[in-house]
Amino acid sequence: MKKLLMLLSFLVVSLVAVSAFAADGSWARVKKEGKLVIGLDDSFPPMGYRQADGSLVGFDVDAATELAKRLGIKIEWQPTAWDGVIHSLNAQKFDCIWNGMTITEERAKEVAFTKPYIMDGQIAIVNFKDKRFKSLKDLKDYKAGTQKGSSGVEAVKKLAAAPTELKEYEDYPKALLDLEAGRIDVVVVDNVTGRDMIAKRPGKFRILPGMISKEPFGVAFRKTDVALRGKVQQTLDKMVKDGTMAKISRKWFAEDITNPKKF
Repeated sequence: MKKLLMLLSFLVVSLVAVSAFAADGSWARVKKEGKLVIGLDDSFPPMGYRQADGSLVGFDVDAATELAKRLGIKIEWQPTAWDGVIHSLNAQKFDCIWNGMTITEERAKEVAFTKPYIMDGQIAIVNFKDKRFKSLKDLKDYKAGTQKGSSGVEAVKKLAAAPTELKEYEDYPKALLDLEAGRIDVVVVDNVTGRDMIAKRPGKFRILPGMISKEPFGVAFRKTDVALRGKVQQTLDKMVKDGTMAKISRKWFAEDITNPKKF
């Protein structure tokens, strides 16, 4: 918890400290182009995913769409492999990453985050029929799976006993398929994503009580794009204050998990 508070304090200080350099032209460029290009993994429910008709929906989709409306621009979504998403951002393939990205010290060395807009965490999902595991402490002699490049990789290291094998998947749905088939014993996943997947497939999986870690979600920008990040942060702050973020949260999570006072 102390480490998390230090990281959040660092983010707040950074947002203030760089304000003098806001005239970098990044927001002016986006405004002129009339669009904000956002990189995401489009198979990450409920943050951003495709419906059967191919349309993109999710919490982040709704939040970004509302933000764009207020800024008088459009959103262009750019699906990308999550494993290389930061490299793609810094290669200027899109303007930011807005896709339930966990703020970590390592990532903060490469990108500039907004303040957290959701406090998430990592959980462990097991097969509903598997009676061996009743708590996180029961995880012994097990095979684990998570998404490649996700914070789940680091979360596995925090478990009391290391897995006999850790498989890294392109996305969580593939990991759940292996869990259901018995090829792995547990999937480590973001809380919001895991609960959404379980709700859609009742009786197939269950969550072990407790969180492995507590992790904030933020929008990531190139470190040079200070003005753009500042404009997005300013608008997000207004959306929190006027209750818009809470409304979107209740739509997707049945409760408000965007209130900074509860972080």
